[in-house]
Amino acid sequence: MNSMTDLKQQTNAGLMARRAAALPRGVGQAHGVFAVRAENAEIWDVEGRRWIDFCAGIAVVNTGHCHPRVMAAAHEQMERFTHTCFQVVAYESYVELAERLNALAPGKTPKKTFFMNTGAEAIENAVKIARAATGRSGIIAFNGAFHGRTMFSLALTGKVDPYKTGFGPFPSEVFHAPYPNALRGISVDDALAGLELIFKNDIEAARVAAIVVEPVQGEGGYIPAPLDFMRRLRALCDEKGIVLVVDEIQTGAARCGKLFAIEHYGIEPDIITMAKGLGGGLTLSAVIGKAAIMDAAVPGGLGSTYAGHPIAVAGALAVLDVIEEEGLCARASMLGEKTRAALADLKARFDCIAEVRGLGAMTAVEFCHKGDPRRPAAEIANALKAEAAKRGLLVLNCGCHGNVLRLMLPLTIPDSVLDEGLAILGEALAAAVAG
Repeated sequence: MNSMTDLKQQTNAGLMARRAAALPRGVGQAHGVFAVRAENAEIWDVEGRRWIDFCAGIAVVNTGHCHPRVMAAAHEQMERFTHTCFQVVAYESYVELAERLNALAPGKTPKKTFFMNTGAEAIENAVKIARAATGRSGIIAFNGAFHGRTMFSLALTGKVDPYKTGFGPFPSEVFHAPYPNALRGISVDDALAGLELIFKNDIEAARVAAIVVEPVQGEGGYIPAPLDFMRRLRALCDEKGIVLVVDEIQTGAARCGKLFAIEHYGIEPDIITMAKGLGGGLTLSAVIGKAAIMDAAVPGGLGSTYAGHPIAVAGALAVLDVIEEEGLCARASMLGEKTRAALADLKARFDCIAEVRGLGAMTAVEFCHKGDPRRPAAEIANALKAEAAKRGLLVLNCGCHGNVLRLMLPLTIPDSVLDEGLAILGEALAAAVAG
């Protein structure tokens, strides 16, 4: 199927049928839509329909679909070479990107960076480095966390369905503590007490290599960590010699109003993992950390055949330029404020909204039954997603109960498209509640 004539004959339903026959059912799909073109915050499908994209490829195209600077950088690199394997024949752009991230990462401690392909790989390698640096084995993560779909990142993930179902047993010496969530009655003190219980009942602190935390939980429900929690967690890690790994895979690359969300907290992580928005739609992840910790792995212990792919690296350098030149950190904050204000207006009208929350352009609305946050309403979130899609708006759900709607609009979204999408969201919620 090579011609546009053939393409126009396709339908989303027909392609979904082919998909079901060709792919395993474990590969999910939030919307029965097949894209043929995308630009900034809009997607056009095989039937010619336009969609407003409030998903951004799960917070990947922070700079919008097909940003001209990112596309130009990728095309230029493609004409030079596409692959050498950095560990075999290196290229300067990889070093330049590492240098830039080292300089941009929070804190005054000297940093070093290397690249992988996916967020899960970044998390796996952060754990390897923490173990090598400390000589310890235990790892602690948090309930509700999502860190990837490889076996060790699944072990760290604090949500069973659907990610862990049927895939165990998982690697040992991984433990989970409560994540603070005021709506669920989990305070900062409760979360830290949970860590102390792990040290008392499961593994002594002297055997814990790392604590891995998202500054804003993604799959867990777009829950920003309280300032006091992150600062006390940093102090706890310092006291007990534990490496603090901050998972910025979804929060990084300006998504939360800073290049790194952890900048809001005024602390310096030992290791940061990045992916998603870093490549601007190209496959790339990064592990950034304090130089003394990063050097713990022996030569040859880190790397991958495709890691730090030259085309993705070129795209990432352009992404950093765009973030700076177009002021996307400030724009993310503005977008978040505007979006949450619109959702707050809806909350005043509908008692099914338990909470509106977020940081920067990460925004969530959590649904419940009749104003009771103890009664999650996944069916309302699902109905809203479906009603929004009927009207041409793409959104996604999350949360441990599936009752949270998350908004991940591209940071470059035009104001007119944002307003159009927010209006659709209000119409869709009214229909979902009425239906």
